[in-house]
Amino acid sequence: MEPTLQTFLGQLISFVILVLFTMKFIWPPLIGAIEARQQKIAEGLAAADNSQKTLAAAQETADAELKAARVKANDIIDQAHQRASQILEHAKSEAVLEAARQKQLAETEIDAMTTRAREDLRKQVSALAVSGAEKLLKKEIDATAHRSLLDELAAQL
Repeated sequence: MEPTLQTFLGQLISFVILVLFTMKFIWPPLIGAIEARQQKIAEGLAAADNSQKTLAAAQETADAELKAARVKANDIIDQAHQRASQILEHAKSEAVLEAARQKQLAETEIDAMTTRAREDLRKQVSALAVSGAEKLLKKEIDATAHRSLLDELAAQL
Protein backbone atom coordinates (compact mmCIF):
# COMPACT_ATOMS: atom_id res chain seq x y z
CA MET A 1 0.00 0.00 0.00
CA GLU A 2 1.10 3.31 -0.71
CA PRO A 3 1.79 5.90 1.84
CA THR A 4 -1.05 7.96 0.67
CA LEU A 5 -3.46 5.11 0.96
CA GLN A 6 -2.17 4.27 4.43
CA THR A 7 -2.45 7.85 5.38
CA PHE A 8 -5.86 7.98 3.92
CA LEU A 9 -6.94 4.84 5.77
CA GLY A 10 -5.40 6.16 8.98
CA GLN A 11 -7.17 9.40 8.58
CA LEU A 12 -10.39 7.57 7.74
CA ILE A 13 -10.10 5.38 10.85
CA SER A 14 -9.24 8.40 12.96
CA PHE A 15 -12.20 10.22 11.52
CA VAL A 16 -14.57 7.31 12.16
CA ILE A 17 -13.27 7.03 15.74
CA LEU A 18 -13.72 10.77 16.18
CA VAL A 19 -17.27 10.58 14.77
CA LEU A 20 -18.12 7.60 16.99
CA PHE A 21 -16.58 9.30 20.04
CA THR A 22 -18.48 12.49 19.21
CA MET A 23 -21.72 10.59 18.68
CA LYS A 24 -21.27 8.63 21.90
CA PHE A 25 -19.97 11.30 24.34
CA ILE A 26 -20.37 14.79 22.90
CA TRP A 27 -23.51 14.62 20.78
CA PRO A 28 -26.04 13.44 23.49
CA PRO A 29 -25.25 16.24 26.01
CA LEU A 30 -25.23 18.78 23.19
CA ILE A 31 -28.61 17.54 21.89
CA GLY A 32 -29.92 17.48 25.50
CA ALA A 33 -28.81 21.08 26.01
CA ILE A 34 -30.40 22.14 22.73
CA GLU A 35 -33.65 20.33 23.59
CA ALA A 36 -33.64 21.84 27.09
CA ARG A 37 -33.14 25.28 25.58
CA GLN A 38 -35.95 24.66 23.09
CA GLN A 39 -38.20 23.50 25.91
CA LYS A 40 -37.35 26.63 27.98
CA ILE A 41 -38.09 28.84 24.98
CA ALA A 42 -41.39 27.00 24.36
CA GLU A 43 -42.33 27.32 28.04
CA GLY A 44 -41.41 31.00 27.96
CA LEU A 45 -43.58 31.56 24.88
CA ALA A 46 -46.44 29.61 26.47
CA ALA A 47 -46.06 31.60 29.69
CA ALA A 48 -46.04 34.85 27.70
CA ASP A 49 -49.15 33.74 25.82
CA ASN A 50 -50.85 32.75 29.09
CA SER A 51 -49.81 36.06 30.63
CA GLN A 52 -51.36 37.94 27.73
CA LYS A 53 -54.57 35.92 28.06
CA THR A 54 -54.58 36.47 31.82
CA LEU A 55 -53.93 40.19 31.31
CA ALA A 56 -56.78 40.40 28.80
CA ALA A 57 -59.10 38.57 31.20
CA ALA A 58 -58.02 40.79 34.08
CA GLN A 59 -58.60 43.88 31.93
CA GLU A 60 -62.09 42.64 31.03
CA THR A 61 -62.80 41.91 34.70
CA ALA A 62 -61.52 45.34 35.70
CA ASP A 63 -63.67 46.98 33.01
CA ALA A 64 -66.71 45.03 34.18
CA GLU A 65 -66.03 45.96 37.83
CA LEU A 66 -65.56 49.60 36.87
CA LYS A 67 -68.79 49.58 34.91
CA ALA A 68 -70.60 47.95 37.84
CA ALA A 69 -69.11 50.52 40.21
CA ARG A 70 -70.28 53.36 37.96
CA VAL A 71 -73.77 51.89 37.79
CA LYS A 72 -73.81 51.51 41.59
CA ALA A 73 -72.54 55.07 42.06
CA ASN A 74 -75.26 56.36 39.74
CA ASP A 75 -77.85 54.37 41.68
CA ILE A 76 -76.58 55.84 44.95
CA ILE A 77 -76.70 59.34 43.46
CA ASP A 78 -80.25 58.75 42.19
CA GLN A 79 -81.30 57.46 45.60
CA ALA A 80 -79.74 60.52 47.24
CA HIS A 81 -81.65 62.81 44.87
CA GLN A 82 -84.88 60.93 45.59
CA ARG A 83 -84.25 61.14 49.33
CA ALA A 84 -83.50 64.85 49.05
CA SER A 85 -86.75 65.35 47.12
CA GLN A 86 -88.63 63.38 49.77
CA ILE A 87 -87.08 65.47 52.52
CA LEU A 88 -87.99 68.68 50.67
CA GLU A 89 -91.55 67.50 50.09
CA HIS A 90 -91.85 66.50 53.73
CA ALA A 91 -90.49 69.87 54.85
CA LYS A 92 -92.90 71.67 52.50
CA SER A 93 -95.87 69.69 53.80
CA GLU A 94 -94.75 70.34 57.38
CA ALA A 95 -94.42 74.05 56.59
CA VAL A 96 -97.89 74.10 54.99
CA LEU A 97 -99.36 72.33 58.03
CA GLU A 98 -97.59 74.71 60.40
CA ALA A 99 -98.78 77.71 58.37
CA ALA A 100 -102.35 76.38 58.47
CA ARG A 101 -102.05 75.84 62.21
CA GLN A 102 -100.70 79.36 62.73
CA LYS A 103 -103.46 80.75 60.51
CA GLN A 104 -106.07 78.84 62.51
CA LEU A 105 -104.60 80.16 65.77
CA ALA A 106 -104.62 83.71 64.38
CA GLU A 107 -108.22 83.34 63.16
CA THR A 108 -109.24 81.97 66.55
CA GLU A 109 -107.54 84.89 68.26
CA ILE A 110 -109.16 87.37 65.86
CA ASP A 111 -112.56 85.78 66.49
CA ALA A 112 -111.99 86.02 70.24
CA MET A 113 -110.92 89.66 69.94
CA THR A 114 -113.94 90.40 67.73
CA THR A 115 -116.23 88.78 70.28
CA ARG A 116 -114.64 90.80 73.09
CA ALA A 117 -114.93 93.99 71.05
CA ARG A 118 -118.61 93.27 70.35
CA GLU A 119 -119.21 92.60 74.02
CA ASP A 120 -117.46 95.86 74.91
CA LEU A 121 -119.46 97.65 72.24
CA ARG A 122 -122.71 96.16 73.58
CA LYS A 123 -121.78 97.25 77.07
CA GLN A 124 -121.00 100.75 75.83
CA VAL A 125 -124.21 100.87 73.74
CA SER A 126 -126.26 99.69 76.66
CA ALA A 127 -124.54 102.22 78.92
CA LEU A 128 -125.19 104.95 76.34
CA ALA A 129 -128.78 103.80 75.96
CA VAL A 130 -129.27 103.90 79.70
CA SER A 131 -127.55 107.28 79.83
CA GLY A 132 -129.65 108.55 76.93
CA ALA A 133 -132.82 107.24 78.49
CA GLU A 134 -131.84 108.88 81.74
CA LYS A 135 -131.31 112.20 79.99
CA LEU A 136 -134.58 111.84 78.14
CA LEU A 137 -136.48 111.17 81.26
CA LYS A 138 -134.91 114.12 83.10
CA LYS A 139 -135.69 116.64 80.36
CA GLU A 140 -139.00 117.76 79.10
CA ILE A 141 -140.83 115.65 76.69
CA ASP A 142 -140.25 117.51 73.50
CA ALA A 143 -139.93 115.82 70.07
CA THR A 144 -137.23 118.15 68.81
CA ALA A 145 -135.24 117.77 72.02
CA HIS A 146 -135.57 114.04 71.79
CA ARG A 147 -134.51 114.18 68.18
CA SER A 148 -131.31 116.06 69.03
CA LEU A 149 -130.53 113.65 71.85
CA LEU A 150 -131.10 110.69 69.58
CA ASP A 151 -128.88 112.25 66.92
CA GLU A 152 -126.22 112.87 69.54
CA LEU A 153 -126.53 109.26 70.71
CA ALA A 154 -126.24 107.98 67.13
CA ALA A 155 -123.13 110.07 66.63
CA GLN A 156 -121.57 108.54 69.74
CA LEU A 157 -122.20 105.04 68.43
